[in-house]
Amino acid sequence: MEKIVRMLSFLALLASCRPDNPQPVGSADPAPAPVSQTMDSLRARGYQVFDYVDPETGDTLVMQQYFMVFLKRGPNRSQSPGEADSLQGLHLAHLARMYREGFADISGPFGDEGEIRGITIYNTTTLEMADSLANLDPMVQAGRLAIEVHPWWAAKGYSLR
Repeated sequence: MEKIVRMLSFLALLASCRPDNPQPVGSADPAPAPVSQTMDSLRARGYQVFDYVDPETGDTLVMQQYFMVFLKRGPNRSQSPGEADSLQGLHLAHLARMYREGFADISGPFGDEGEIRGITIYNTTTLEMADSLANLDPMVQAGRLAIEVHPWWAAKGYSLR
């Protein structure tokens, strides 16, 4: 179990450190796109967005809708330890694929043994797409996990601290 938690923690750390616009070492950061251009580009690709002026800084932030998927304890947890380990490997491969293909921005387990086992934040244009991708997870297909999807808003360009 400790090995699995370490692996998931590594995946979460990797996802939180990934730059949206990787630059070669020593290159200057590009000037940020104007808010209207960013919003127009996102809307053209089907994303829900709005802008928000931070009253403290006066900065205009672009808020984008993401989808938070809660991975909950599923109805079928009767797998043998070997089957559960195999499913865990397939689950991690699924999450890595979602990250690699740009559908998921961050995933990770919760640190307790509660009903909600972890989360994945999907960067998709619709709830239906996030739901469909989350249902491809082998742990979900086996019934070991179940999903609950909620729309979630976050400012573009901000990262975890």
